[in-house]
Amino acid sequence: MTKNLNIYVATMTGTALMVADEIEEFCKNNDLNTKIHEMDVLEPESLLNVKSPIIIISSTYGQGDVPDGSKNFYNNLKSSNIKLEHIKYAVFGLGDMTYRDTFAYGGKKFDHLFTELNANRIGEPYYHDASDGSLPEEEAVNWFRDKIFRFLYADNEVK
Repeated sequence: MTKNLNIYVATMTGTALMVADEIEEFCKNNDLNTKIHEMDVLEPESLLNVKSPIIIISSTYGQGDVPDGSKNFYNNLKSSNIKLEHIKYAVFGLGDMTYRDTFAYGGKKFDHLFTELNANRIGEPYYHDASDGSLPEEEAVNWFRDKIFRFLYADNEVK
């Protein structure tokens, strides 16, 4: 059986896309078909036909906002009547604890919205702190491997 994964990316400077690329590489090495979707070009209606799990990777910009290019998707989804109970999703958020009051709000906003729309969260979200010196792409692959991949694809041995 073919196993698929969608990665939805909200990025401003490219860090979230770099994280998505690393998760995609891990997936390729573990026989999982992956498609990266930048939210800049998505419409909420595209979620209606999604059958594979979604990993949301979002940076945070400004005063705790989702990245500029993703605002239309976020706002249109928020104002829609779409129900997402058929979707399994997980969130990897990017933030900086220097901005403690709005830390990783981009990812947190997507998590809250998908929960409000009845999507089914897989595991706990992971919020990377840019101020701790760790590399977000390494943290993301470790999180995905240990918390998401093993849950979704328990019959696959990690390579």
